[in-house]
Amino acid sequence: MAGVQERQYEEFFGGFYFDEDALSKDISLDGLDKELEEHKNYDVLISILTNGEKQRDMATMVEGNLGHIEQDLIQDYIKDNDSLVLLHDQIHDCDIVLSQIGSLLSGFQVHIGSLSSELRSLHEKSLDLGVRLKNRKLAETKLAAFVEEIVAPPGLVNAIIDGEVNDDYIKSLNMLSKKLRFAQVDPLLNASKALKDIKQELERLRKKALSKVSAYVIGIFSSMRKPGTNIQILQQNLLQKYRHLVLFLKEHGIEKYNDVCAAYVDKMNKVLSEDFRVYLEALESLKLDIGVSTDVIGYDANVVDLIPRGREQLRNHRFMFSLGERSNILKEIDQPGLVPCISEANSLKYPYEVIFRSLQKLLMDTASSEYIFIKAFFRDESMFYRVFEGPVAVIDENMKLTLANSHDAICLMLMICITKKHQLVMSNRRLPCLDTYLDKALIYLWPRFKTVFDMYIQSLYQCDAKMLWVDGTHPHHIVRCYMEFTASLIQLNAECGDGQLDMSLKRLRLAVDDLLVRFAEKFATQKLKHLFLLNNCDMAISILKEAGEEAKELRRYFEEKLESNLVSFVDELLMEYFGDLIKFVKNHISEDLISYTECPNIADVEPVVKNFAVKWRTALELMHNEVVTCCSNFVSGMAILKAAMAQLLNDYNRLSECVKMIPGGSSLNRNLVSITSISYEIRKYSRTL
Repeated sequence: MAGVQERQYEEFFGGFYFDEDALSKDISLDGLDKELEEHKNYDVLISILTNGEKQRDMATMVEGNLGHIEQDLIQDYIKDNDSLVLLHDQIHDCDIVLSQIGSLLSGFQVHIGSLSSELRSLHEKSLDLGVRLKNRKLAETKLAAFVEEIVAPPGLVNAIIDGEVNDDYIKSLNMLSKKLRFAQVDPLLNASKALKDIKQELERLRKKALSKVSAYVIGIFSSMRKPGTNIQILQQNLLQKYRHLVLFLKEHGIEKYNDVCAAYVDKMNKVLSEDFRVYLEALESLKLDIGVSTDVIGYDANVVDLIPRGREQLRNHRFMFSLGERSNILKEIDQPGLVPCISEANSLKYPYEVIFRSLQKLLMDTASSEYIFIKAFFRDESMFYRVFEGPVAVIDENMKLTLANSHDAICLMLMICITKKHQLVMSNRRLPCLDTYLDKALIYLWPRFKTVFDMYIQSLYQCDAKMLWVDGTHPHHIVRCYMEFTASLIQLNAECGDGQLDMSLKRLRLAVDDLLVRFAEKFATQKLKHLFLLNNCDMAISILKEAGEEAKELRRYFEEKLESNLVSFVDELLMEYFGDLIKFVKNHISEDLISYTECPNIADVEPVVKNFAVKWRTALELMHNEVVTCCSNFVSGMAILKAAMAQLLNDYNRLSECVKMIPGGSSLNRNLVSITSISYEIRKYSRTL
């Protein structure tokens, strides 16, 4: 119906055109005057008025048409009255239904409110039940763990009581240890009735396990005493596998653990003591006796044997005063020890330091292995020292006996060096087990070395130089012994010394200086005395050069002594062959050739000049032959000849100058030997050196 009305409006108004601007202007008359004043155009004004009248006619027409339309609409509503009444009744019925639905929804709201309260209550109950369930599960877990820890399954009981000791037994033992440990962790558990019920059974199993384990381990220890048993292999391959047995004893049966430890200490102490005793006895048969009390330098009671034996031993580099090849032992510190049966089969003998190193090597290796085993197996380092009380006592006893009869200072010093190097080896291994023993060994060795060293010095002071003196100017074999001994000690001191030898070497040098002086006094002439000292100093320097830079201070001392004796010997040599020339020059001519100590005359100088002219060639040859024969060192002999001939040439030159200055000295010119001739002859001898 509404659509019909809209179409009628469109048809009615469709033919009309409304000029809204003009209508608005017609309606807004108040602004007309303003517009007229602005435009001042009357034609426009007339046009506007004319349009306004047309529009008013049109509006009247529209109002008439609206009236007709309104009437038509009223008729349409009257025709649809029944429909409207029916619509009203339907709306009323709908209101009733909606009212009923509202009442029903209100009931639902109340019911839902009650359900919300119930849901809230159920939620609270659910939370409570969740907490209770969680607590029960926690209690169940703890209770299950508790029951699991304290209950001993039948399989565990049978394994502990009847099972053999093997890997499975160790697993059962660990399980039992865990159960025993569980009962001791929390004191509150001891109040549990369940634990009290099972505790007796656990205690029975513990005692049975302790008895079985201790008997088994002690049985293994007993097998170590069987001949030919390799203890290290037994420890590594068998005992290490069963170290958990000992840990069980230590944790749950300290008395049984102490019994096992005591059994191990007792058996290993005896086994190792016997092994070291046997090894020492075998090594003793390989010992080469080098130094005894009668072999010290200058020992009076054995002078007859000392001299030839000393020279022979020096040639073999095995004399007790010479290091020689014995120093190689310090390069073999980590080499395996001697095997007595092999050495005996080859008829080999060794100085005691070789035997000492082999013994120390065996001790270090055995102690290192034993210390590591005890630390891992028993976890008690103090047991090591109880195990090695016997072996160390055997070695100490042997060392004391050997040192008391040892007079080989080189051997003692080598033993000190070996011990210090072994200390370094043990330090590198990071094993402190032999620190006390090695320190004690040095405490034994140093005093004995100093005692023997003092014997060397005392023998030099107390010896009879007359009995030891050999008629000859070549180096004395005792001085050679001293220098070999000194060079050896210097090398060893540089290798592993700590400065303790410095003062001792000075004392020994003073003692030998004293002996050299006493030997030199036995010679009839000063020339032979100086030649003897010169040869011995030269020999000392040669030996000290082999000792390297460490001997440079002592070498410098002998070089100064050599130079002093060389000058004195040259003076004595020239005095013997050219005595009148030397005396005249010393008594009458100063060094600067300008002044005279005594005013010479022609009568004083003439015999000197003529005598020299007659015998100078013969004297040079004799002097050359004597030096070559008497000097033990070719280089030293050449140095002596050069010094002597240079001094001779200088003195004769001074004599020649003196002759030129003396009144009437020109008469002696025919007797003077030219310096050129003397120089030529000297060069000839120099070429033959």
